Amino acid sequence: MVAPPDNDVLWARALHFQHNDGTPGLGGVSLGVREGEILAVTGPRGSGKTTLLRCLSGLERPNRGEVWFNSVPVHTMGPLTRERLRRDRFGWIDPAPVLVPELNVWENAALPLMLRGTSRRRAKTAALEWLDRLDIGEHARKRPHELRQAERQRVSIARALAPAPTVLFADEPTAPLHRADRAQVLRTLTTAARSHGITVVLATHEAETAALADRTVSLLDGRRVNTVHLPPVAESEGRAACSLSV
Repeated sequence: MVAPPDNDVLWARALHFQHNDGTPGLGGVSLGVREGEILAVTGPRGSGKTTLLRCLSGLERPNRGEVWFNSVPVHTMGPLTRERLRRDRFGWIDPAPVLVPELNVWENAALPLMLRGTSRRRAKTAALEWLDRLDIGEHARKRPHELRQAERQRVSIARALAPAPTVLFADEPTAPLHRADRAQVLRTLTTAARSHGITVVLATHEAETAALADRTVSLLDGRRVNTVHLPPVAESEGRAACSLSV
């Protein structure tokens, strides 16, 4: 194995992944992500964006290839070590909010901190700060079922940012939000990442979201391509075609 460049917090080489049903997910993807960078992974639905994020974060182990985090090989780690890495160093935002129904809003946002051993008081303070920044602080004592889908997603984003992870993986993070809310939430996310030195790997099929990133990597059918022209946001999903150059 050859160690990655020192300035890459994440580095992947020749990642191959096949889903359980035999469908190919990735076909030899290589990339590096610099410390503090916001990297957008773009491409149409089904292009391999989520699979790439799951492999980079240790949620999935690639069938072949290497993944390194701060010059430590993630692809050789066992399940418990990868789980500890995700808990202590990584944050994750799903396209749809996944919250603990028995906990209220601030407890959901504070949960990763408390799992790390942070005191309840300090975890609550950090959680409330992020909930306020995402305009959801007034609902801090409500349960998830009392919130709208878009509000629950804001809680999920606050939960991912509260522990100040080294790397934040955001898989279509504004998918449940109305278009009017997306820009404000994305500005909060990207501004917070830059001010706290958080590296972000952001999967999106929207050109407006990708434009907020420092750099873009494009996928199509599980492989990197030079250019993917994403459909304008205003167009109906599934109607706009994408074009590419390789």
